[in-house]
Amino acid sequence: MRILAAGDHFVRPSLIRAAVSQELSRTGRELPEFAELTLPWPHEPFGPVAEVREASGTEDELVGALAGASVCVTQMAPFTERVFAASPALRLVAVSRGGPVNVDLAAATRHGVRVSFAPGRNAPAAAEFAVGLMLAAMRRITAADAELKRGVWRGDLYAYEESGGELGGATVGLVGYGAIGRIVARVMRAFGARVLAADPYADRAAAEADGVELVELDALLSRSSVVSLHARLTEETHHLIDSRRLGLLPHGAVLVNSARGGLLDHAPLPELLRDGALGALALDVYDIEPIPADWALRDVPNVITTPHLAGATRQTAHRAAAITASEVGRFLRGEELAHLANRDVLAAGRP
Repeated sequence: MRILAAGDHFVRPSLIRAAVSQELSRTGRELPEFAELTLPWPHEPFGPVAEVREASGTEDELVGALAGASVCVTQMAPFTERVFAASPALRLVAVSRGGPVNVDLAAATRHGVRVSFAPGRNAPAAAEFAVGLMLAAMRRITAADAELKRGVWRGDLYAYEESGGELGGATVGLVGYGAIGRIVARVMRAFGARVLAADPYADRAAAEADGVELVELDALLSRSSVVSLHARLTEETHHLIDSRRLGLLPHGAVLVNSARGGLLDHAPLPELLRDGALGALALDVYDIEPIPADWALRDVPNVITTPHLAGATRQTAHRAAAITASEVGRFLRGEELAHLANRDVLAAGRP
């Protein structure tokens, strides 16, 4: 048995190897042979590789590293049709992220390779970051910090028309109510906010038990003074928050996107911010990453920007490695995977 730990500079190969070794040692299994590959992310941005998106590294280096491996644990490696065709020994790809967007699932199924993923691995980190963006946007924390460091004392931010609002007593709308949204909701409720959520797949009884009101998206936008996006990006949700829906927000609302840049149509945002229709915007994700030099929002007021950092905690890296290691353990014991992404592969009957 040979396992490739195709890590990067966040979920390191050493973390993967340690987590898999710990998982297998619990059941007394002999430790396999490990190979390691370190991909360049995040020192180099991820991007499309052949037919997959959000991948790091090249097909050639991955094919070389996979020689003889039956299992690969990775976060970013580009598992394309070409890679699967060149790796006949491969049986499992365990992806240590919330969705296997770096894997051609149809190709994996054709080649009889199971693909698992790690839902919820960064939920606490992403939820905390979203709350931080809300507070920074509402209270102009980053703007005041930047001005003070330039030697400008912005006492005018205490003026009534310039001062911010509070989460206590506010209505906060969450677009998407999965693992991240539910954590954000708990924090918002602790602040004393009323929480609305729009998610066609959410469990209504669970939301109600959380003290959250499930509503249609248009109603959420029209009623919320703070809106935070937590949906997955799919063909259905691309530009889910478009010009028409942005127009539903109350005047001066705060909008936060730490999920995926494609959820939000960026084109109307500069005008909405300049005329005050949108009170503040906080972004951790963008329609183009990294953002270009001529980015339209670069000089627009009341915009907070961070470079796709919501999930960047050491705890996330350890959780990611642990979740995928558990899947490797299940696979080697002949058990059903907890997070199988391509269930059709089971019909192929390949061991």
